[in-house]
Amino acid sequence: MANFDWHAERSDLSDLTLLDRAPESEGIDLSAVRRYRLARLRGEMKSRAIAAVILSDPVDIRYATGTRNMQVFSARNAPSRYLLVTEHRTILYEFTGCMHLAAGFETIDEVRPARTASFVAAGPNIAERERDWAAEMAATLRELVGREATVGLERMNAGAAIALAAESFRIVDAQQPAEMARAIKSPEEMKCVKASLRATETAVARLRDAIRPGLSENELWSVLHRSVIAQNGDYCETRLLSSGQRTNPWFQETGPKRIADGELIALDTDVVGCHGYYSDFSRTFHCGPSKPTEAQRTLYKTALEQVEHNMQVIRPGMSFRDYAERAWTIPERYFANRYYLSAHGCGMTGEYPYLYHRADFPDAGYDGTIEPGMTLCVESYIGEEGGSQGVKLEQQMLVTESGTELLSKFPFETNLLS
Repeated sequence: MANFDWHAERSDLSDLTLLDRAPESEGIDLSAVRRYRLARLRGEMKSRAIAAVILSDPVDIRYATGTRNMQVFSARNAPSRYLLVTEHRTILYEFTGCMHLAAGFETIDEVRPARTASFVAAGPNIAERERDWAAEMAATLRELVGREATVGLERMNAGAAIALAAESFRIVDAQQPAEMARAIKSPEEMKCVKASLRATETAVARLRDAIRPGLSENELWSVLHRSVIAQNGDYCETRLLSSGQRTNPWFQETGPKRIADGELIALDTDVVGCHGYYSDFSRTFHCGPSKPTEAQRTLYKTALEQVEHNMQVIRPGMSFRDYAERAWTIPERYFANRYYLSAHGCGMTGEYPYLYHRADFPDAGYDGTIEPGMTLCVESYIGEEGGSQGVKLEQQMLVTESGTELLSKFPFETNLLS
């Protein structure tokens, strides 16, 4: 009974009172969002002299058109659903029996049945199927953009890509124009981002409210997932929730372990939420009824210090290299277990750019410019190598013309800060 009394006392999340509303009430012009995104993609294609792109990543297909269909399935079984984009035309090749799903989208000029060129679909005839796929696509490309045009391909089977290259087109990677297009959000897109975040924050509040000794990590994680789906979100991209010893090192996904009194519980939302937009923030909680230890508070406050410092550093027009130089210096005792990034882009998933720690920049980093319209997630993981626990915190923010705007509103834990 005592555990339930403790649980009831900590269930008040007054800071979220105004956030618990249906995403559909946001007044979003989704047609304008779709038109903006397709124009962004075409602009990036034009700047690189790419006449056509063939997209198979379901997230990029949704970005360019707004259409969604079996995203996890089609990500693994490519090409089974793919999109052809040229300067003036879009053709969606939809999975068998699903052509009706794209009806009414102003971003789609034509829907055709996809020719699935995967081994599970074609078996030992895979090479022949890939050649047939390439011949069919080549005929359409010659009609729309001419012979020997530059064509961007994304995440296609090696055999399909080789077969299309044999049709005399110049093949390049489509990832760059797609990622660069997605990096800059419109004001209407930001309504989608915020709607997704509000729904995810409601889900995290329900997860936090459900914490009690004896509950398994899997059972606790299911509270978040259920709420996300009930609010018309899509899915959780990872299962990053762990407790106690399993919080160190990071990246241990949720399992059957039972949560015990006094343990920390760390999570990263990684939610593909409302309208397909990514809600990506991290929080760490404490399981009572016992009070947090001084060691737990130190980890928590250190992680928050890193996040807040790096958020204050970010400014429009800043180079990635300059950010790395100005970012928070990770204390030596936490360096080995540091999160692999200092910050990263965020849109319909985690995306360009990656911003690296100062020490990692020479080997892993690349330069670029932080621009208005980018949404960034600022990361921290604090836990000693070989330690018994760790803290994961992360905030999502928007870069504006004059500075930044905090997007993730879920409160931090007063019992771990006091």
